[in-house]
Amino acid sequence: MSSVARLFTKIFKEGGIILIDSDNQKYICGKPNMSKPITIRLLKKNLNWKLIINPDLSFPEAYMKGEIVIENANLTEFLNLVFKNIGRKEVTIPSYIIKKIMHLWRVVSNYNFPGKSQKDIQHHYDIGGEKGEKLYDIFLDEKHRQYSCAYFKNTDDTLEQAQQNKLDHIIKKLHIKEGQKILDIGCGWGGMAFEIARQKKCEVLGISLSNNQINYCNQKAKELNLDNQVRFELIDYRHVKGKFDRIVSVGMFEHIGKKFYKVFFKKINELLKKDGISLLHTIGSINQPQPTAPFIQKYIFPGGVVPSFSEILKPIEKTGLIVSDTETLIRHYDKTLNEWLKRFNAKKTEAKDIFDDQFVRMWEFYLASCSAVFKYRDLVVFQLQLVKNFDSIPSNRRDYIYS
Repeated sequence: MSSVARLFTKIFKEGGIILIDSDNQKYICGKPNMSKPITIRLLKKNLNWKLIINPDLSFPEAYMKGEIVIENANLTEFLNLVFKNIGRKEVTIPSYIIKKIMHLWRVVSNYNFPGKSQKDIQHHYDIGGEKGEKLYDIFLDEKHRQYSCAYFKNTDDTLEQAQQNKLDHIIKKLHIKEGQKILDIGCGWGGMAFEIARQKKCEVLGISLSNNQINYCNQKAKELNLDNQVRFELIDYRHVKGKFDRIVSVGMFEHIGKKFYKVFFKKINELLKKDGISLLHTIGSINQPQPTAPFIQKYIFPGGVVPSFSEILKPIEKTGLIVSDTETLIRHYDKTLNEWLKRFNAKKTEAKDIFDDQFVRMWEFYLASCSAVFKYRDLVVFQLQLVKNFDSIPSNRRDYIYS
C-alpha cells in the first residue's frame, strides 16, 4: 500500500474513499459506499510524497491545477467527509511541524503596518482590478453585499434574510440612538453603514483600505440618497481622528495581525466617547493560539490571522476597555459559506470569463474548505460588545438585543 493510501486509510474512521494514484493503482481507504464510492484520482506522481509532507497546502494546490480529480462526489462532500473524520486533530505530523515553522517565521517577519495592510487587503478585495469587482456580485447577497457570517434564525432563511438578521442583531447590540455619530471600521461594500443610517438616522463614517470598496460605497450612497448621512474614506484605522458614539467592526479584525491587537483596541478606546459602545465581530478559533492555514495565508488572505479567544481578551484588558457582552456564533458561517458556494458554482462560467479555470478551482476550494472547517474543526465567530464604563448599556438585562 502506498504512503498516501495509508494516510487516507488512517484518516477515515467513518466512511472512506477509493484512491487511484498516478500509476493507476487502486486502493480502498476506509469503508466507502461501494455502490457509488467517492473516488480521488492523483494525476501527478509527486503527489505521493507532497500529500504526506504538507497536505494542508499540497492538496489545494493540486486541486487548483487540475492534478487531483474527484469522482462520484463534489468537492464539498469530499472535504466534509475528510474534516468530519479529522476533527480538531492535525492531518500529519510533518505538516504540523511545517506549519509551526512557518508560524514562527511569520511571528518574526510579519508586521501589518499601514502600507503592508493596504497591500494585503487589496490582494483580496481589489483582485482583478475593476473587472474583478464583478466576482463579488456572483456569490454575495444582492441587497447588502455582506462578506461576513450571516445569522440564520430559521433553517429555511435565505442568504438575504440571514444577512439582514445579522445586521439587525449587531445594530441592537450597539444600542444606537437617533443622531449619534458612528464609525464602521472595515466597512466592506457599505451594507452595515447604510443599514445603520436607514434604521437609526445617524451620521456614519465607513473606512476601508480597498479602492474598489470605497468607490462602490460612494456610488451606492448616491444611489440610495444617503450621501448626506454616510461617507466613506480610504484610510487606515490608525489614522482616524475624532470621537464616536458607536464603533462597529465586522470581519476586519482578522486582517490586523497579532502584533497590532493592542494598537487596535487602544485606538477604539481613543475614538470612543465616554458613554460609547463598540461591537467587534470576528472569525476566531476555539483552540489555543496556532498557525494559520497555509493555503489561506498564501492564496486568499495574506497577512490574515484567525485569533483565539485568549488572544483577543488580553489586549482588551490592557487598554482599559470592558467586555460587556460576548456571544459565539456556531453553525452560522458554514451555512453562509455553503450559500456562497452554491451561488458561485452556479455562475462558474462568469468567474472563468473574469479570471481563469485555476482561479475558479482556487475560489471553490476556499469556500468549500472554510465551510467544512467551520462545521467540523475549530472556527467560530465571536461578537464582543465593548464599553468604557458600566453605564453605557442597560444594566442587568439583555432584552434590548432580543426584543
